[in-house]
Amino acid sequence: MKIATWNVNSIRTRQDHVLTWLKSQDIDVLCLQETKVVDESFPRSPFEELGYHLYISGQKAYNGVAIFSRQPLEWVNGGFTPILEPDQVGEFDAQKRAIAGVIDNICIVNLYIPNGSCVGSEKYEYKLEWLALLRDYLDKMLAQFPDLCVCGDFNIAPEDRDIHDPKKRETHIMSSDAEREALRAIADLGLADAFRQFTQDGGHYSWWDYRAGSFPRNRGWRIDHHYLSASLYKRAIACTIDREPRTRPKPSDHAPVILEIE
Repeated sequence: MKIATWNVNSIRTRQDHVLTWLKSQDIDVLCLQETKVVDESFPRSPFEELGYHLYISGQKAYNGVAIFSRQPLEWVNGGFTPILEPDQVGEFDAQKRAIAGVIDNICIVNLYIPNGSCVGSEKYEYKLEWLALLRDYLDKMLAQFPDLCVCGDFNIAPEDRDIHDPKKRETHIMSSDAEREALRAIADLGLADAFRQFTQDGGHYSWWDYRAGSFPRNRGWRIDHHYLSASLYKRAIACTIDREPRTRPKPSDHAPVILEIE
């Protein structure tokens, strides 16, 4: 099975890119982030014509997540509320950033983690609170679904080798100590970074800023991930970043990351 994650930075803007890519790949499940469209305006038919079942949780102009699957999914839910108490979740589900579904006894959680704007800002504190809530959510999900794949745009580079230039990374959003500690706390539940099972060296990135020729110079960050439970980690046979879509005119600033499991 091939499971891909891709922040498309607007599905309506990148619709043709996604269609072209899917036609060239053998993807069983595609998890999208930053779809930026309400559910009723999502361009469903072109993807359904390719044979995908679509599961969508969107909002206008911001955020939004979706799962495309060759097979119908079971137990599809958006947000934290289906697992956590409403009082604990509060307003955190107002932003559409999480959707989960089950296929062949594998639970796939698709996430768009908040960016955080800048270290010390209100959005940064929101991000840390969101990550703490995510840990509680995934703790309960693991108890319910031993085969768990948590994928998406994490907006966190786990280590210095995941950044083209880690100088002053402590004060930079997506690489501050608090963000990394929050991600490690999630991993400590029993989740492992699938990409690092197969690739140990640096220089491999999934996001490049649109500015300053970042992509041609490969000045990127690895912030899009697949985290796997122990049982699923043993079944992984590959995890790769496909840079090709980033070479196209008017691309998303992210590239797809593809996980293969047997």
